[in-house]
Amino acid sequence: MKAVLLAGGLGTRISEESHLRPKPMIEIGGRPILWHIMKMYAAHGVNDFIICLGYKGYVIKEYFANYFLHMSDVTFDMANNRMEVHHRHAEPWRVTLVDTGEATMTGGRLKRVGEYLAPDEPFCFTYGDGVSDIDMAAQFAFHRAHGKLATVTAVLPPGRYGALMRDGDQVQGFVEKPRGDGGWINGGFFVLSPRVLERIDGDATPWEAEPMDTLARDGELMAYEHHGFWQPMDTLREKNLLEELWQGGQAPWKRW
Repeated sequence: MKAVLLAGGLGTRISEESHLRPKPMIEIGGRPILWHIMKMYAAHGVNDFIICLGYKGYVIKEYFANYFLHMSDVTFDMANNRMEVHHRHAEPWRVTLVDTGEATMTGGRLKRVGEYLAPDEPFCFTYGDGVSDIDMAAQFAFHRAHGKLATVTAVLPPGRYGALMRDGDQVQGFVEKPRGDGGWINGGFFVLSPRVLERIDGDATPWEAEPMDTLARDGELMAYEHHGFWQPMDTLREKNLLEELWQGGQAPWKRW
């Protein structure tokens, strides 16, 4: 199974870092969050990636072009103009990097990489800025069992503020950051049939609008409920939260 990763957006809500590099290249624990997402998939046997590039896509190309240098010890012999890479810690990954345009919407980016997908084989699809401890093997099995065109992961968003426990006007206690408000949302981890690309008009089409709406209306979109950890990285506060979890050895998405 292949995984398509969106990595072309501007990341305006975390502009403190994204003005220098694409948001998927912002680091958690010294590694781009894109690397963390790929490691999540690889832990479930997905090692073939298609990455949709846009804003500052050359940064991602250069990262993978020099992956051995990022991950290994290296000796530069200046006198003899020679480089020796030691202990190559390469992943068993196949990575296809596709320029999908700086202004292209999420659905348009997906449509542009259609030629790299097998015509009859389901594939994974996600954003380049969120991590989770989702059981992808179970999600894949769920998708195969229902036989529809698309599976979306449904999650309860993490709470941001503590809540009061009240009896009328009397405060009886506190609940620290309860999860969401009871409403399930799109968690961003999909399993899709290549036939969904037929529902995308072109570059100006957001995946989250007409394509998903028509799939839902036609009964072709199923929800896989995930009750565990899920966290996007839209803001600097969320980036710092993920960094704290990683540095404290409490990163729930680390399954490798």
